[in-house]
Amino acid sequence: MIRKILKWIGIVLGSLVGLVVLAAIAVTIASEVKWNQTYENFDVPAETISIPTDAASIARGEHLATISACRQCHGADLSGATLPDLPPVMLTLAIPNLTPGAGGVGSTNTDADWVRAIRHGVGHDRRGLIIMPARQWYYLSDEDLGDLIAYLKTLPPVNKELPKRSMGPMGRLLVVLGKLPTPGAGKIDHDAPRPSTPPEGVTVEYGEYLAHTCVVCHGPNLNGSVIPIPNTPGLHVPNLTPGGELGVWSEQDFINTLRIGVTPSGHQLSDQMPWKYVGQMTDDELRALWMYLETLPPLEQSYSEP
Repeated sequence: MIRKILKWIGIVLGSLVGLVVLAAIAVTIASEVKWNQTYENFDVPAETISIPTDAASIARGEHLATISACRQCHGADLSGATLPDLPPVMLTLAIPNLTPGAGGVGSTNTDADWVRAIRHGVGHDRRGLIIMPARQWYYLSDEDLGDLIAYLKTLPPVNKELPKRSMGPMGRLLVVLGKLPTPGAGKIDHDAPRPSTPPEGVTVEYGEYLAHTCVVCHGPNLNGSVIPIPNTPGLHVPNLTPGGELGVWSEQDFINTLRIGVTPSGHQLSDQMPWKYVGQMTDDELRALWMYLETLPPLEQSYSEP
């Protein structure tokens, strides 16, 4: 009797193990198919833009890299980083080293590669760049993009080899369920006409041009969002329209907040907010940005993902 029971237990356990193995195989195959469809093989034609070499353009490019918070993700020296809080069982994902040092893309990227990565969010190997906020950079004018690339090409080499992107079993499951962030490249009409670019100045139009940086976190309507972060309830990003706290701020309140990282009410801005970089905009740039934010309709705080 005991032998029969043990035999049946063995059969049941063997069946369960078989089902688990089959499920794991199914998830692996499905994740590879979906990963290739969603994250790989973006066929974006190369664009040719003028890359200047003069000191003034390179300085302008450095300013753009600063106020657009490139260093928030790529590091202070733009040598890249590995995303924290992502256990290997989920996903290994690195933000590229932009310098020409060992492990960096600066030694191999052509001008067309830089344009494709920054404007379209597509790597030289046609991979969609997952964390790259391509929808923000897509609006950058040819002149500003040329200046930015000119600056990136002057970066001193930093030797930093970063791990290759890989998925663990939990990551594969998240891919199948559609719970991983998708590349910005999949959300851009790469064949659409270039957006018009307003001239620099303290104007609503130029403020809107600068505000494309803010959309990445504050959402398409700039009324806030919730950014999912592993192992936390998520990051609540505030409403920038007059329907939020900014509705009672003055222009000087806005400028001071981005300069020192403290709101008029005494609240210290989170380190997740790149105020140390955005706050390095010129006074005229901040005034233009404020001028644009004041024209937005007063919306309620959004708690959706950006």
